[in-house]
Amino acid sequence: MPNVFEPDFDDSSDREGFKSRRAQIGLRAGCERLGASVYELEPGNATFPYHYHHGNEELLVVLRGRPHLRTPEGWRELQEGEVVGLPVGERGAHQVVNRSEEPVSFLVASEMRSPDVVVYPDSDKVGAREHAPGSGREGLRLNFHSTDGVDYWEGEAPPEVPS
Repeated sequence: MPNVFEPDFDDSSDREGFKSRRAQIGLRAGCERLGASVYELEPGNATFPYHYHHGNEELLVVLRGRPHLRTPEGWRELQEGEVVGLPVGERGAHQVVNRSEEPVSFLVASEMRSPDVVVYPDSDKVGAREHAPGSGREGLRLNFHSTDGVDYWEGEAPPEVPS
C-alpha cells in the first residue's frame, strides 16, 4: 500500500528550476476517478509553471516543510498541515515553490476528469490534454501559445455536392 510519509517516487523532473519527485499515490491505491500525488521539492525549485485547469479541481496538503504558494492573490508561505483548495478556472491558478533551505513535501489530490485544458498565464500558453494529468494514461498532449489560435472556419472548405 502506498504511504504519503514514505512514498515510492515513480517520476521526477530534473529541469533547471523545476526539480522535483512525484509518487502517484492515488493510482497505486487503485483509484480511477480521484488522483493523489506526493511531491518532494528541493530548495529553490518549483513543481510546475504557474497554471490553472479548466477541468479538474485540486486540493493541496502540506506534509513537511514550508513551501510558498502563488495564487492570483500573490505569494504566501504555507505551514505544515495547511490545506488549500484550488478550484477550476482562473481563480484556482497556482504554483508551488520551495523558498526554504530544506526539502518540502506536499500532497495534491484532484479530480481525474478528461479531457482537461490547462492555461499557463506567464507564458501565454494553453495545454490540451486528452487525459487528466497524473492519470498514467497516454494520449493527446499539446501546448500552444494563445497567439497561435485561428478562426474556427480557417482552412475549412464547403463539402463537394454531387451534381
